Amino acid sequence: MAGKSVSDAQQLTQRNRELAILNEIAAALNQEVDLGAALNTALKKVADLLQLRTGWIWLLQEACEDNSYLAAAQNLPPALRDNPQSMEGACHCLRTFRAGDLSGAANVNVVSCSRLWEYVDGTDGLRYHTSVPLYASHGKKLGVLNVADTDWRELSGDDLRLLHTIGDLLSITIERARLFARSRQIGVSEERGRLAREIHDTLGQKLAAITLQMETADALFEAGADPAQAWAVVRKTLALSRAGLLEARRSVLDLRAVPLEGRSLFEALDELISDIRRRTHLVVDYHPTGAHFPVPPRLEVAVYRITQEALTNVEQHAGAERIRVELTATPGDLRLIVADDGRGFQPEHIPPGHYGLTGINERVRLLGGQLDLRSSPAAGTRLAITIPLDGGDG
Repeated sequence: MAGKSVSDAQQLTQRNRELAILNEIAAALNQEVDLGAALNTALKKVADLLQLRTGWIWLLQEACEDNSYLAAAQNLPPALRDNPQSMEGACHCLRTFRAGDLSGAANVNVVSCSRLWEYVDGTDGLRYHTSVPLYASHGKKLGVLNVADTDWRELSGDDLRLLHTIGDLLSITIERARLFARSRQIGVSEERGRLAREIHDTLGQKLAAITLQMETADALFEAGADPAQAWAVVRKTLALSRAGLLEARRSVLDLRAVPLEGRSLFEALDELISDIRRRTHLVVDYHPTGAHFPVPPRLEVAVYRITQEALTNVEQHAGAERIRVELTATPGDLRLIVADDGRGFQPEHIPPGHYGLTGINERVRLLGGQLDLRSSPAAGTRLAITIPLDGGDG
């Protein structure tokens, strides 16, 4: 009976250890948005917690599973680390994985490392590694996790089962990152479509106004009216034309280069604000918080445009010297504040030219968010926006 109690206690200790390891790895994976950083962080945790020397992860290309790439590595032996060509192309474990033959205890195999077959020195004693196949939830092949120690030691059955579960965690992370990237691309495409419609609508309105003004000038000339009156209409028409051209150029520039491709919202705003600092006299204080929280790509693009429009309004109309921008991401919502020390206005009477405020309000509404606009003459303006991370129709 006493022996059974000891055995039960040992099993409980082992399970607690496994849960602690899985918890640490899951927490590390959740803190990283970038896939490469997440996998490297996880590899280091795996090596430290299982007391292993080295590890690396192969991923198959999404577009072509025949091609693979090294997605992460931890403490590779010199023969592999210092000879990049040795890590190119297929190898024994990848060929075995593609053939569907990585099976065994908990779907984990001990595999001879073919990349080291030709090396005598620089192997750190590594000849074999444990290979864990990585599969998506629907069975699609993702890649292989390899781990090894300096002098090969056989891993216990518990460690092999633990590695299998770690492989599942990595697979979920890879799937999530790829879905996030595809979602971001969809968000970019939707934004380009919206910008194209905006260009069409803006030019249509401006051209209609220009046509009306030209018809007025033509009628004045035909009626023999005071030439000064007719020329005043012509000058107004020219001003409308120039404004329309500037608006179209700005929209086309936005359409050609949607700024979030390959970057997070926080990174894109940092660059936008740096550009304003470079080309204007404005002092812009930027305070980002919660950059590690993942933000849906659709919201990233929309909030970038909202911030861009708000800053353009301040630059062109506020007569401000200083702007404060706060961007805060939490698990539940995204909050943006843009405040300036400019001339301000009465919010119920938005001045001519502040068309961007209407667009901002529309974007926020479509995203299911709330906008709080506070301003008064000679007291500056404060724009505060809160958008739920799981809401909106846009």
